[in-house]
Amino acid sequence: MPRNLKALLGATLVAITLSGCVVAPARPHRPPPPVEVVTVMPAPGYHWIGGHYRWAGNQWRWMPGHWRAY
Repeated sequence: MPRNLKALLGATLVAITLSGCVVAPARPHRPPPPVEVVTVMPAPGYHWIGGHYRWAGNQWRWMPGHWRAY
């Protein structure tokens, strides 16, 4: 096998191997939760689900708490 062909084959294999390496940017730390005011229970049998941060797009978004019937 000619020397140029070996070099080309080696470079191709390295390029194929490295093309699968994707480095995602690190997410910033989650901010501290804001103070939530829990409203009055709407009816018996409801439970409070606390708010939380959710990663959406490229930032943390606050999802407020809510009442849920069980």
